[in-house]
Amino acid sequence: MGIQEIIQGKKEWRAHLARVKVLPQEYQIVYKEIQKYLFKIGPVEITEGTGLLSGIIDLFEEGAALGKGVLEVTGSDVAAFCDDLIKDQKTYAEIYQESVDQEVNKAMKKVSDKTK
Repeated sequence: MGIQEIIQGKKEWRAHLARVKVLPQEYQIVYKEIQKYLFKIGPVEITEGTGLLSGIIDLFEEGAALGKGVLEVTGSDVAAFCDDLIKDQKTYAEIYQESVDQEVNKAMKKVSDKTK
């Protein structure tokens, strides 16, 4: 990654945070929780730009403009809302699980090759 991408990324992130700051308070609180949750469970796409998070802000801006409460937008189960957003995306956990499975399979194959 070159310096240009890093600078561009920081500019995008600042613009992104500025959008969050103008949301109503309850939206900001829920947004921060969603962001924490997504960074923890780690869909791969989230560390590569602000695409998914920007989509959430779009949704929140729309909800706020319509005078809806934030939980009317997300539903009362915010974790389920997040899971639904990323259900078609690979997470770091899945990639890790796959690599563990591959390592186990390789090791088992070596063991069975030796016993033949």
